[in-house]
Amino acid sequence: MKVLIHSAVLSSALLLGAACSSNNQQQEISMNPFFNTFDTPYGIPQFESIKEEHYVSAMREGMRIQKEEIDEITRNSAAPTFENTIVALENSGALLNEVLSVFYNLNSAHTNETMQQIAQEMAPELSAHSDDIALNAVLFERVKSVYDRRASLGLDAESMRLLEKKYKGFARGGALLSDDDKNILREINGELSVLSLQFQENIMKETSDFEFVVTKESDLAGLPTDLISSAAELAKEKGKTGSWVFNLSNTMILPFLQYAENRMLREQIWQEYQNRGSKGNANDNNQIITKMVNLRQKKAALLGYESHAHFVLEESMAGSPEEVMNLLNQLWTPALTSAKNELNDLQAMAQAEGKNFQIAPWDWRYYTERIRQEKYNIDEQEVKQYFPAMAVQDGIFLLCKKLYGLTFAEIKDAPKYHEDVQTFEVREADGTVTGVLMIDLYVRPSKSGGAWMTSYRDQKKVKGKRVIPIISIVCNFPKPLDGPSLLNFDEVETFFHEFGHALHGLLSDVTYQSLAGTNVPTDFVELPSQIMEHWASEPEFMRMYAKHYKTGAVIPDALIEKLLNLGTFDQGFATTEYLAASLLDMEFHMLSEPMREDVHTMELRAMKRLGLIDAIIPRYRSTYFSHIFAGGYSSGYYSYIWSGVLDNDGFQAFKETSLFDQNTANKFRTFVLEKGGTVDPMDLYISFRGRKPVVEPLLKKRGLK
Repeated sequence: MKVLIHSAVLSSALLLGAACSSNNQQQEISMNPFFNTFDTPYGIPQFESIKEEHYVSAMREGMRIQKEEIDEITRNSAAPTFENTIVALENSGALLNEVLSVFYNLNSAHTNETMQQIAQEMAPELSAHSDDIALNAVLFERVKSVYDRRASLGLDAESMRLLEKKYKGFARGGALLSDDDKNILREINGELSVLSLQFQENIMKETSDFEFVVTKESDLAGLPTDLISSAAELAKEKGKTGSWVFNLSNTMILPFLQYAENRMLREQIWQEYQNRGSKGNANDNNQIITKMVNLRQKKAALLGYESHAHFVLEESMAGSPEEVMNLLNQLWTPALTSAKNELNDLQAMAQAEGKNFQIAPWDWRYYTERIRQEKYNIDEQEVKQYFPAMAVQDGIFLLCKKLYGLTFAEIKDAPKYHEDVQTFEVREADGTVTGVLMIDLYVRPSKSGGAWMTSYRDQKKVKGKRVIPIISIVCNFPKPLDGPSLLNFDEVETFFHEFGHALHGLLSDVTYQSLAGTNVPTDFVELPSQIMEHWASEPEFMRMYAKHYKTGAVIPDALIEKLLNLGTFDQGFATTEYLAASLLDMEFHMLSEPMREDVHTMELRAMKRLGLIDAIIPRYRSTYFSHIFAGGYSSGYYSYIWSGVLDNDGFQAFKETSLFDQNTANKFRTFVLEKGGTVDPMDLYISFRGRKPVVEPLLKKRGLK
């Protein structure tokens, strides 16, 4: 390894949690990878050398160093300037940020009980450290002094944006509160940080610990062979050879509901799925939700806002809960009407088969698949054969080359936190390295559900030189068994989606790290990801990447046509379940007083008021709604549909020219992907599109107009 970069660590008694000898300190320094530069390609974290026991000491040392950096700012006898206050604050905490980026990313992508215990242990300390900075009165006075003189400082647009962000961050973080209220805010923030972690851990345990054991082969009727093979493999891992085991991961539960002919088994596994986090066991999330909702409401009131939603949305494109509700309500009626028509079709099919039951949630996907096959003569298992995961990945690489001139070369000797991870060097057309991309595609018990993009290092500039970002994509696609991992088309679109986020991080070209890449309002961050999805289903491009995993044959035009015909199929259901979740999010977070009813009652009341039909539930019920209770989407789940307006309107710019039009791609790169949070998002969109977005393309795309 290279020389120690954080020399102040030598004097830290926190390294071992107590006073220790110089020899012991030096041993800790040499053994803890975080206290040395990563001697790896492009500074990729040295995953193989990082052990669980390294995190706590590194976090505490990172906090100690940042505290010294903040003290240096506040003790500075010189008058506050943009450089000695705002830039110094921006650059503080480098070690802590590095440690936390590795820890929290792995706590989602490859966790264990020890990691989760560390997260619980450190959450209060990290929250207190953050509050110590946000509520530092002397620091705020220096920031405010610079902010008050901003018009006379001659700052460029990006620097002005950073200054405004720092000032608002302090104001929204409680800097203007009285000392007593600051103490209350500290307690709220500390408790929320712990509750959020506990919520996610409970869901992970509910998902991975559950076993749905099938012992009769006849009960597998209708299930795809690859799903049966995966269930047999899981049974073998669980010591139950000769049976089939299903867990509650989406890669198993959704195809089970889609294909299983045994209605009783569909109901059983559905009930387990939709009751996650609400079974009255050690993983129950009901009380956690009530506490979080009330703490968020209390915090908002303390800061002078009507509700948590008003607090959050002040910094969004939407600007207010009223604007969000206006959009959601516009879409709700046509979506629900479409869903009711779809329900009639499902009910008619069941009755035609002599069934006398009413369609229930555990029937919807099964009969939808039957209608899909009957009406469109399309078999999802046939479709999957043209979308092996690696071929889809190569297709995305090809698209990035056509649009932006990017190439991807695997770094074979790159450090990995798991054998599934691939790491790529991303180069511009002229050979310049623009970033590093890590891709982790396959489901495993140590990984949280869903799919996401994240970063191990955001882009920034040091003395005018661009520091390249290290970006990661994490998915939960089926693990390859006897052959490649074959993706259904929803999973294909998910891959394109997350890659759109990755491009936002990789192509960022700003000066300040906190404004880089995806550091934008929540309802703008989904534009790059969702616009990327459009290419996945474009016939011209599909013929370039969709090839049979055995023969290499290009996907037939007839199958492409069937997929296109499916574009608006079941969109009433898909849009309604999504909107129901978005409205549920707003229901919790628009409260202007403490929540007085239990979670289940509140959810049912809200859905009844909306008129949601019994055969559909929200995409995420409250007790496993990780986006809003364990992620950053509280009062923000609507963002996907808000960005849907942007991406459908924005993609028309390519349709109006050509699919790979260089001028349009360059404008999108210049005004969206490169700019991060340096400019108001609506201004960025207008610079790209030439006007504000319109809603008609979204309605047309979903067949709701």
